Order: sequence, then structure tokens, then C-alpha cells
Amino acid sequence: MSSHGDLSIEALVPDTAVLTKRLDEAGYLTDLGLATALFCAVRLPQPLLLEGEAGVGKTEAAKTLAAVLDTPLIRLQCFEGITASEALYEWNYQRQLLAIRVAEAGGSEAARTEDSLFTADYLVERPLLRALRHPGPRPAVLLIDEVDRADDEFEAFLFEMLAESTVTIPELGTVSASHPPIVILTSNRTRDLHDALKRRCLYHWIDYPPVARATAIIRHRVPAARSALADQVSGAVSRLRSLDVQKPPGIAEAIGWVSALQALGIETLTPETAQLTLGSILKYREDVDAAQQRGLDWVVSGGSSGERSESEGLERNRSGAASA
Repeated sequence: MSSHGDLSIEALVPDTAVLTKRLDEAGYLTDLGLATALFCAVRLPQPLLLEGEAGVGKTEAAKTLAAVLDTPLIRLQCFEGITASEALYEWNYQRQLLAIRVAEAGGSEAARTEDSLFTADYLVERPLLRALRHPGPRPAVLLIDEVDRADDEFEAFLFEMLAESTVTIPELGTVSASHPPIVILTSNRTRDLHDALKRRCLYHWIDYPPVARATAIIRHRVPAARSALADQVSGAVSRLRSLDVQKPPGIAEAIGWVSALQALGIETLTPETAQLTLGSILKYREDVDAAQQRGLDWVVSGGSSGERSESEGLERNRSGAASA
């Protein structure tokens, strides 16, 4: 991470066009809307909330932004029941206990007092505190992933940090960031987030990419894949999303599908090869059943076997008439 060590944030991303170009070069093909949102998050700075269906590239956007800025990515993966201590800090109880025993063995009382045990020496930094205490020279990218999986109490805990880039540790006081982190929050919208959290954030919805851009993304991520295969998979994934499936496949699943086809030495998507590899793209039995009921001919090419037979019959009739 030394190639841009002497450049400021302003020099690295002077405008959205440069940021878009740098993201593309790092392997993340974006559109102007997302590039603008990321640019504002970097330059204002202000937390950015990215929402969208699973697999559209929300997490990857934060990872690539950190790579572009040549700064650490610090990720907090949210889950149901996550607590402040799991996100911010905890005390190294084993080390504290060892210090007490050493003090007792040496006849010292100082190391056994509460004040001497609850100091920075015994503090274990978790992602939020690590991001705030990052020494620079550029701010870290703090990814708060799937914040919708946490509960309301955890959202309230985030308010102080998002508003002021500070947190309060009862035993140590207030910790303020010398280089406030670039904060990216992601949500799959499994529940509505609190308005107070949204007010503190910029907002951008990441939609499924159109087929042409999905093809370009697949080719970029799986360069060994043939263009025709990438195009076939992009179209097939788009059609699968139009079905009533529990988990619509995103670009991440499309990349995984192409990778699986590549590993199997398959260069063309057919109903037979789609049947073999449906598990790469659909993750529920009901979704697989829905695709099979609609017809894998339709999934692969947009037409059913019946439609193709009718087309072939018409073609034969035209050929017969021409021969006559």
C-alpha cells in the first residue's frame, strides 16, 4: 500500500470521473450514480448507506473503494443480537487476571486496583474503535455490513459515532478520530432502518445491472470465460430474476455460475449444462423447481422447446415451398 502513500484523498479522487476510472481499474465496474455517492462519502465526508438486494455488489463497493484509496478496510459484520462490546472494544480479561497474579506474587497492590487494570494497555480494539484510532495518513474505510440484521439498540449506539466520529468508553472517556473514517453501511432491507440513522447518511440504491454491464462485470471478474458464455449467463440470470423465486440471483451468483461452468470445461450454456449447474445460481429447492417448470430452454435462450419446435416447423415449410 505504498504506491499512493504521498497523495491526499483530494489528489487520489479529484472528481467522480477519476473515481469511476480507478474503480474500473480495480475491477469494480460502476455507474455514474454509485460513483457520485461514493465520491461524496469520501470528500464531504459523510456516511453512505448502500441498499439493494443481496449479491448486487454493496460490500464489494466498499472493498474496492479502500483499495482505490490505498487505505485499510475495517469491516464490522452485523448480526442479530450484536452488542456494543463486540463492535467497539472489550477488556483483555486474561491479561488483567495475569497482572493481578503477578502483582500478588510480587507483593504489589498497584496492579490490582481498578484504575490500573482498566487502561489502554488492556483494551482490545474491535472494528469501530480500530477505525476511529487509525493513525492515517488517510482515513480507513469502515464497512458496517448488513446493518439491517442488527437491532434498534445497536443502531442507537451508532448515532454518536456517525455524527461526530467519537465514541465514549466509560473507563477511559471519549475517543475522537484524528482521521475520521469513511463509513459505508450496507443493508439488504430485511427490515426498515431508523429515520435517525438515515438522516446521518447519504443514500444510494444499487439495482441489478443491465445485461450488457453484467456481461462486462463477469468478463472482468472471470477473464478466462468466453464472451458468448458471459453473455448467455447474464441473460439467463436476468430471466431467472423475473420468476417468483425466494432468492433472486445477483451479479455475485452470476460470477459464481460462470466460474463453475469454467471449472467444468463448459463453454456454452445449454439446457443440459444449466440443469447440471443450477445449484450455482439458485439456492432454494423451490426456486430450482420454478426454473424447471418454466423450462430451461427459456432460461438459457428466452424461448421454450415448444416455441423452438414451432419455429423449426415454419422454417421447414418455407424450405419446402422454395423447393417446389
